[in-house]
Amino acid sequence: MDGELPSFQPIFIYLVVILLLTAGMLVVPHFIAPKKRTPVKDMPYESGMDPIGDARQHFDVKYYLVAILFLVFDVELLFLYPWAVSAYQEGGGLAGLRGPVFVVMLVFLVTLVIGYVYAWKKGVFQWR
Repeated sequence: MDGELPSFQPIFIYLVVILLLTAGMLVVPHFIAPKKRTPVKDMPYESGMDPIGDARQHFDVKYYLVAILFLVFDVELLFLYPWAVSAYQEGGGLAGLRGPVFVVMLVFLVTLVIGYVYAWKKGVFQWR
């Protein structure tokens, strides 16, 4: 392949196949789907429950606090997992930094525990 340009033919074939599949998935249901409209089909549907009352109900602030805390602690676990997997492998890249990285992770965990205890003392986890 000295001086030759690579062939882009497989890429173009792949692109055409993708476009045809996408168009087929969008067009074919219009031909094979049942067309009968009923009041039940036209009714809004949410989480397997029939809509009752106004959709704009107020949620308690506790719900949002627990959701935010869940996200915070869930994301923090994403930081812990790679460290736990790679920190103590044989021949790992962190061999000379195991001590300092361990101290940083301990500070990180202590900060998380302080945040958890603070939320607990504020009563975030208690429902009415």
